[in-house]
Amino acid sequence: MQLVVARVGRAHGIKGEVTVEVRTDEPELRLGPGAVLLTDPASTGPLTIETGRVHSGRLLLRFAGVRDRNAAEALRNTLLIAEVDPEETPEDPDEYYDHQLMDLDVVTVDGAEVGRITEISHLPSQDLFVVERADGTEVLIPFVEEIVVEIDLEEQRAVIDPPPGLIDDRAEVASARDAEAASGEAEAGSAGDGSDGSASGSGESASGSGEDATGADA
Repeated sequence: MQLVVARVGRAHGIKGEVTVEVRTDEPELRLGPGAVLLTDPASTGPLTIETGRVHSGRLLLRFAGVRDRNAAEALRNTLLIAEVDPEETPEDPDEYYDHQLMDLDVVTVDGAEVGRITEISHLPSQDLFVVERADGTEVLIPFVEEIVVEIDLEEQRAVIDPPPGLIDDRAEVASARDAEAASGEAEAGSAGDGSDGSASGSGESASGSGEDATGADA
């Protein structure tokens, strides 16, 4: 099985080194000297890693046969692809390969269905699940233990405990609009008949709707 493990960035220096955007939790295994990687576009590779080092927090690689800045710059935006045994799993039991997480059903701790993982986005600060909902919209779920509380590969699901607004911010927006509308109607009623009690009652009703919407988010 083929997995994208890095993307080539800009050239570094004049001797053929390139920066790379790492997309694997095991760079020392996938991107070590001697590793032979396929590429996308395929015509660019395969590429054999000759040397690697970390500079200012970025991984720098030099590939066999790439000796100058022009050749290095020609590799920019190339995806580096490793051949991985489908049965292989990370050494850390709390880590997962992207292919293990793809297509998992995402549900909340209360059992509510959220959607299906269609992509894992690897950002410098954290990884994100791109989750497609039944209506075709997408929601981004940070892959952190405070939110993703369980990965069950046997049941093919990811269980999340989302903070308010993460997966249903539209409900909050609707609630706020309803509250404003109710408040406006209450003020109009108060101005029309001078009844303070009517305005107060409408205000309490709007507040209740807001609380219900917040509860749904949680």
